[in-house]
Amino acid sequence: MQARPLEGIRVVDYSHFLAGPYVGRCLAALGAEVIKVERPGSGDAGRQHATVLDDEQSGYFLQLNMGKRGVSVDMKDPRGKDFMQRLCDSADVFIENYRPGALTKLGLGYEALCARNPRLVYCSISAYGHSGPDAHRAGFGLIAEAKSGIMQMIGTPGERPPLLRISLGDMYTGIHAVAAINAALLGREKSGRGQHIDMALYDTLVSMHEYAVQCYTMQGVLPEQTGHDMPTSTLYGVFRAADGDLVIAAQVDDAWKRFAALIESHGGPQGFAADPRFHSLDGRNANRTEILSVVEPWVASRSVAQVLDLLDGIDVPCAKVQRIDEVLADPQIAARGMVIEQEHPRYGKLRLPNLPFRFSDCDTTIREVAPDLGQHNADIASTLGFTAAEIDAMQAAGVLYSKRGHHD
Repeated sequence: MQARPLEGIRVVDYSHFLAGPYVGRCLAALGAEVIKVERPGSGDAGRQHATVLDDEQSGYFLQLNMGKRGVSVDMKDPRGKDFMQRLCDSADVFIENYRPGALTKLGLGYEALCARNPRLVYCSISAYGHSGPDAHRAGFGLIAEAKSGIMQMIGTPGERPPLLRISLGDMYTGIHAVAAINAALLGREKSGRGQHIDMALYDTLVSMHEYAVQCYTMQGVLPEQTGHDMPTSTLYGVFRAADGDLVIAAQVDDAWKRFAALIESHGGPQGFAADPRFHSLDGRNANRTEILSVVEPWVASRSVAQVLDLLDGIDVPCAKVQRIDEVLADPQIAARGMVIEQEHPRYGKLRLPNLPFRFSDCDTTIREVAPDLGQHNADIASTLGFTAAEIDAMQAAGVLYSKRGHHD
């Protein structure tokens, strides 16, 4: 097996909540040494976010910070500032997701760190980026989802758009940041210099529009809420069976013809499959209401399993709309190793989502659990040249903070 691609790369993860920590988790999986830096006392606010297990850990934090080493530093103390400067001098990558300008006041802005360490790849993630009229504004994924036009396109016509219930803006921006960081590291091999990567949640979500922008700029058409199916791709949508919901993707001509023939042979109207109006996408879209009046009751009269069995038999893409418990029990998920099992010293066995990286010749599964607050203070300090006496003094004064009294 090869070494993981980023082994030997040191990353300072000075981020909180979701987008930044997700970047750090991905880089850790790829082999980087990721050092999670947190404020003394409460640490990353994500520690108290969702599924709180005790006064220091949550399921949310455990998922986003596995595989990292943890330090907690008081930047108000000169010794803490010295610690951070030395740490950043030793780093290849710095990740932060604060409002633009916030870290400049702490001496951790790009210009200050780059002056000391020109090879540093510095990645900023914010709601609107570091330029433009909205750069100063606060924001979360929800704000970017609303402003990007994505939220307006989903849901039932005439009703408020629903919440997406996954952090699309944060996660998608995070994985774009991972790609950009790796590209900058590769570019550094040629130039000898790092650079500032400026990622914005709003930018990322606007970039996701694969058709809506073109619909408007090329045809003057505004996308509308369509509920459970897509009027421009008949037949493609969500359907209710007798005992649950499923999705069907029969929008391609050949798949549609097989699907229509199946319906006709299993109780549907005669001539349905042969109707030439339905043999092209434009024709199906123009006659969408008539098609749905046949397909919806046909699906509703059968169980999910029956419909899936029939459609699998004719190679029409389909799937049950699964609950999370069904996802976790799915043999495909087990076969792909998409649930990590970790042994935690306090909580026992943890089952958390894996990352989708699959390499032919190295394993990117993270076995190490997320760190306690300040767990690796002493260990990291020693790599930065602090003496044992200096480390003990900083720990005793709380400059290097640890709620559980670690002395690594």
